Amino acid sequence: MPSLTPHEALIHLMVITSASDRDMTDVELGRIGDVVRSWPVFVDFNRDRLVQVAQACQKALHEKDGLEGVLARVAEALPERLRDTAYAAAFEVAAVDLEMRLEEVRVLQLIRLKLDLDTLTVAAIARAAKARLRALT
Repeated sequence: MPSLTPHEALIHLMVITSASDRDMTDVELGRIGDVVRSWPVFVDFNRDRLVQVAQACQKALHEKDGLEGVLARVAEALPERLRDTAYAAAFEVAAVDLEMRLEEVRVLQLIRLKLDLDTLTVAAIARAAKARLRALT
Protein backbone atom coordinates (compact mmCIF):
# COMPACT_ATOMS: atom_id res chain seq x y z
CA MET A 1 0.00 0.00 0.00
CA PRO A 2 1.51 3.39 -0.96
CA SER A 3 2.35 5.85 1.79
CA LEU A 4 0.14 8.85 2.43
CA THR A 5 0.93 12.48 1.91
CA PRO A 6 0.40 14.75 4.94
CA HIS A 7 -2.77 16.12 3.29
CA GLU A 8 -4.12 12.62 2.76
CA ALA A 9 -3.28 11.71 6.35
CA LEU A 10 -5.24 14.70 7.66
CA ILE A 11 -8.23 13.78 5.52
CA HIS A 12 -8.02 10.14 6.58
CA LEU A 13 -8.30 11.17 10.24
CA MET A 14 -11.38 13.27 9.54
CA VAL A 15 -13.00 10.43 7.59
CA ILE A 16 -12.17 7.88 10.31
CA THR A 17 -13.72 10.15 12.92
CA SER A 18 -16.85 10.73 10.86
CA ALA A 19 -17.26 7.04 10.06
CA SER A 20 -16.57 5.85 13.61
CA ASP A 21 -20.25 5.58 14.50
CA ARG A 22 -21.10 4.10 11.08
CA ASP A 23 -23.07 7.22 10.22
CA MET A 24 -21.25 9.85 8.17
CA THR A 25 -23.72 12.71 8.50
CA ASP A 26 -24.08 15.56 6.03
CA VAL A 27 -22.99 17.95 8.79
CA GLU A 28 -19.76 15.99 9.33
CA LEU A 29 -19.06 15.69 5.62
CA GLY A 30 -19.71 19.40 5.26
CA ARG A 31 -17.24 20.14 8.05
CA ILE A 32 -14.57 18.03 6.32
CA GLY A 33 -15.11 20.12 3.19
CA ASP A 34 -14.99 23.34 5.23
CA VAL A 35 -11.71 22.34 6.87
CA VAL A 36 -10.14 21.46 3.53
CA ARG A 37 -11.35 24.74 1.99
CA SER A 38 -10.44 27.07 4.85
CA TRP A 39 -7.53 25.76 6.92
CA PRO A 40 -4.12 27.07 5.87
CA VAL A 41 -2.60 23.58 6.02
CA PHE A 42 -4.66 22.68 2.93
CA VAL A 43 -3.77 25.78 0.88
CA ASP A 44 -1.80 23.73 -1.65
CA PHE A 45 -4.11 20.68 -1.69
CA ASN A 46 -6.08 20.00 -4.87
CA ARG A 47 -9.64 20.05 -3.52
CA ASP A 48 -10.84 18.03 -6.50
CA ARG A 49 -9.08 15.05 -4.88
CA LEU A 50 -11.06 15.21 -1.62
CA VAL A 51 -13.67 12.60 -2.57
CA GLN A 52 -11.02 10.28 -4.02
CA VAL A 53 -8.92 10.50 -0.82
CA ALA A 54 -11.97 9.91 1.38
CA GLN A 55 -12.97 6.86 -0.65
CA ALA A 56 -9.41 5.50 -0.43
CA CYS A 57 -9.63 5.82 3.35
CA GLN A 58 -12.94 3.97 3.48
CA LYS A 59 -11.47 1.22 1.32
CA ALA A 60 -8.39 0.97 3.54
CA LEU A 61 -10.59 0.60 6.63
CA HIS A 62 -12.03 -2.59 5.11
CA GLU A 63 -8.63 -4.14 4.43
CA LYS A 64 -6.89 -6.68 6.65
CA ASP A 65 -5.22 -4.16 9.01
CA GLY A 66 -8.31 -1.95 9.11
CA LEU A 67 -8.28 0.99 11.49
CA GLU A 68 -4.91 0.11 13.04
CA GLY A 69 -3.28 -0.02 9.62
CA VAL A 70 -4.73 3.33 8.59
CA LEU A 71 -3.68 4.96 11.85
CA ALA A 72 -0.15 3.59 11.47
CA ARG A 73 0.09 4.99 7.92
CA VAL A 74 -1.27 8.35 9.11
CA ALA A 75 1.26 8.57 11.96
CA GLU A 76 4.06 7.71 9.54
CA ALA A 77 2.95 10.39 7.07
CA LEU A 78 2.56 13.26 9.52
CA PRO A 79 5.53 15.35 10.56
CA GLU A 80 5.67 16.09 14.28
CA ARG A 81 4.65 19.72 13.76
CA LEU A 82 1.33 18.70 12.14
CA ARG A 83 0.19 16.17 14.73
CA ASP A 84 -1.78 18.64 16.83
CA THR A 85 -3.29 20.07 13.64
CA ALA A 86 -4.32 16.56 12.60
CA TYR A 87 -5.99 15.92 15.94
CA ALA A 88 -7.72 19.29 15.76
CA ALA A 89 -9.13 18.43 12.33
CA ALA A 90 -10.44 15.09 13.61
CA PHE A 91 -11.92 16.73 16.71
CA GLU A 92 -13.58 19.38 14.55
CA VAL A 93 -15.49 16.67 12.69
CA ALA A 94 -16.48 14.86 15.89
CA ALA A 95 -17.69 18.03 17.62
CA VAL A 96 -19.50 19.68 14.71
CA ASP A 97 -22.89 18.18 15.50
CA LEU A 98 -22.45 19.08 19.21
CA GLU A 99 -23.13 15.46 20.14
CA MET A 100 -20.03 13.36 20.51
CA ARG A 101 -20.88 9.68 20.54
CA LEU A 102 -18.90 7.06 22.44
CA GLU A 103 -17.46 5.67 19.19
CA GLU A 104 -16.14 9.11 18.23
CA VAL A 105 -14.59 9.56 21.66
CA ARG A 106 -12.88 6.17 21.35
CA VAL A 107 -11.49 6.96 17.89
CA LEU A 108 -10.20 10.31 19.14
CA GLN A 109 -8.45 8.46 21.98
CA LEU A 110 -6.84 6.09 19.50
CA ILE A 111 -5.73 9.02 17.34
CA ARG A 112 -4.31 10.84 20.36
CA LEU A 113 -2.34 7.76 21.39
CA LYS A 114 -1.06 7.01 17.88
CA LEU A 115 0.04 10.62 17.39
CA ASP A 116 1.56 10.73 20.91
CA LEU A 117 -0.21 13.94 21.93
CA ASP A 118 -0.05 15.16 25.52
CA THR A 119 -3.14 15.73 27.67
CA LEU A 120 -2.83 19.52 27.78
CA THR A 121 -2.65 19.81 23.99
CA VAL A 122 -5.69 17.57 23.60
CA ALA A 123 -7.64 19.53 26.23
CA ALA A 124 -6.80 22.85 24.56
CA ILE A 125 -7.91 21.58 21.15
CA ALA A 126 -11.18 20.28 22.61
CA ARG A 127 -11.89 23.51 24.47
CA ALA A 128 -11.16 25.67 21.42
CA ALA A 129 -13.39 23.57 19.15
CA LYS A 130 -16.27 23.62 21.63
CA ALA A 131 -15.99 27.39 22.04
CA ARG A 132 -15.86 27.92 18.28
CA LEU A 133 -18.92 25.73 17.63
CA ARG A 134 -21.09 27.10 20.42
CA ALA A 135 -24.26 28.91 19.35
CA LEU A 136 -26.46 31.39 21.21
CA THR A 137 -29.51 29.15 21.07
